[in-house]
Amino acid sequence: MWKLYIGNKNYSSWSMRPWVLLRQAGIPFEEVMVRFDAFSADSQFKQRLGPISPAGKVPVLVDGELVIWDTLAIAEYVAEQHPDLGLWPADKAARARARSICAEMHSGFQALRGACMMNIEASLPDVGALAWRDKPALRADVQRLVEMWSALLTEHGGPMLFGSFTIADAYFAPVCMRLKTYALPVPAHISAYVERVRALPGVKDWIDGALAEHDFLDFEEPYRLRR
Repeated sequence: MWKLYIGNKNYSSWSMRPWVLLRQAGIPFEEVMVRFDAFSADSQFKQRLGPISPAGKVPVLVDGELVIWDTLAIAEYVAEQHPDLGLWPADKAARARARSICAEMHSGFQALRGACMMNIEASLPDVGALAWRDKPALRADVQRLVEMWSALLTEHGGPMLFGSFTIADAYFAPVCMRLKTYALPVPAHISAYVERVRALPGVKDWIDGALAEHDFLDFEEPYRLRR
């Protein structure tokens, strides 16, 4: 059975993507959670991952002797190993577009990442409102999401970005968490897509796991005081 090494579910957006992909697709795997304590070389997190992955980051997928430590590479490997599950769209053009938007998410949206760190347990509309007011780059990132998702949902008829669930929806699931946590203003049809993603069994399982952790880390929450 594959092993998937992840970080804290409440915070680890990168870990969420392959975990949701595997769970939603019904692919069995063993979860190994490596708790965030710090990211310095001498942290327990780095010490635990160092012997497993040369990058020292999560997620990491281990299949026997094979170690895959990049989120998009993991998604591609899973799709190659399970071609019958349709994890990429069947149509060649749609498949290329799905890969393009996943790669864009992989390398972009830095303002959204920086201003709205993933925190599933929290409700931070005031933080979101301030960031929305003061950070034009955040507004530009959200506008890009709205345009991208609107076009895909219209073209493919929903309920997911390419009609049925694909890697693209798993890839943007953490973004849906951020939009919800920070109550960022988006059109109603985008909010409806966010709620559909949150209701997917694989995503719901991740959310439930995040809410059960109760492992609050100050360095992951610079924007509020824990009561």
